[in-house]
Amino acid sequence: MSLFNIFNIAGSALSAQSVRLNVVASNLANADSAASSTGQTYRARIPVFSAVMSRYGDGLATGVRVAGIVQSQAPLRSRYAPGNPLADKNGYIHLPNVSVIEQMADMISASRTYQDNVQVLNTSKQLLLNTLRLGR
Repeated sequence: MSLFNIFNIAGSALSAQSVRLNVVASNLANADSAASSTGQTYRARIPVFSAVMSRYGDGLATGVRVAGIVQSQAPLRSRYAPGNPLADKNGYIHLPNVSVIEQMADMISASRTYQDNVQVLNTSKQLLLNTLRLGR
C-alpha cells in the first residue's frame, strides 16, 4: 500500500466521522422536543457506514462511506402533561426516542475516532516528508 492511499483512507474516515458528529448534534438538539402526535415526533437518526473497496495501482485499499442515515426504531416516549398546549386528547405529549447518554457516548467515540484519523494523516505526512529528505 502506498503512502498516498493512506491519505484517501483516512480522509474518507474523517468525512464519515464528520457526518456522525452532525447526526449526533441533530439528535441532541431535538432530544427534548415535544409533539402532539407520534407522527410529528422527532425520531433519533443513525448513520450507516459501509466499506469502500477501491483498486489503486499497487493493490487493494479500503475506505469508508456513509451509506445512509436511518431512523431509530426504538419506541417513542410519552409523558402525561395535560396542561401542555401540545398535549393530545388524553393529556399526553410525545417525546423523541433520543437517549442523551447514548448520544454523548457516541459523540465522544466519533470525536476520538476523528482525532485518531487526523493523527494518522499527520504521521503519514511526516513519513512522506522524511522519505523525501532521504533523497537529498
